[in-house]
Amino acid sequence: MRKKLKVTFNAPVTLTFTGICLAALILNYITGGLTNDLFFSVYRSSLLSPFTYIRFIGHVFGHADFDHFISNIMTLLIIAPLLEEKYGSANIIFVIFTTALSTGVLSFLLFPRIQLLGASGVVFAFILLASITDVRDGEIPMTFILVAAIYFGQQVISGIFIDDNISNFGHILGGACGSVIGFRFNKGSGSSGSDIQPTEHYTYY
Repeated sequence: MRKKLKVTFNAPVTLTFTGICLAALILNYITGGLTNDLFFSVYRSSLLSPFTYIRFIGHVFGHADFDHFISNIMTLLIIAPLLEEKYGSANIIFVIFTTALSTGVLSFLLFPRIQLLGASGVVFAFILLASITDVRDGEIPMTFILVAAIYFGQQVISGIFIDDNISNFGHILGGACGSVIGFRFNKGSGSSGSDIQPTEHYTYY
C-alpha cells in the first residue's frame, strides 16, 4: 500500500523568514511605503525613538518591490533549508540576527544619508556559510576560497564602477558574517556543527 504524500514544514526558520518578508512587502504596498519607513529599513534617526532599534533588525525583512523580493527569496529558499537541516534552526536564527544587526548598526553609523533594506545580506551570509562544508585545524576549504574571491571581488568592483542602488556594503558584510560564523560552526567538528526620517533614497540589497 502506497504512503500518501504530504507537505512538510521542513525548514521552519527559513519559511517563517520568507513569510515575514512577504507580509512586509504586502504591507509596504498597502501603506504606500509607510511600513518600510517605520519598520523595514534602516537609516539615521533619533536614538530616542524605539523604532530605530526595531529597524536595526527589521530592515532585512523589507523589500522595495516584488522583483527585489523574488531575487532574494529564490536564492534563500534554495540554500537556507539545507543549512537549517545541517546546523539546526537555532543556529540559522543566530546567523540571521547577527547579520541583520551588524549591517543595520554599521549602516546607521557609517551611511547617515542612506536608507537600507533587503534580505540579500542574509543571503550572502548563507552563500558563504554553505561554502564551508568541513573545517579542520589548519585547513581552509578551496570551495570557500573560490566563492569568497568571486563574491567579494564582484562586490568591490560593483561598488567602484557601478551605481545601481544596491548596497555592496551590505553584501560584503553579510558574506563576512557567514564566513566567520561558518568557521565557528564547523571548526574541529567535521560533522554537522549543530553543537554549537527617511533620507535621500533607498539602498536595497
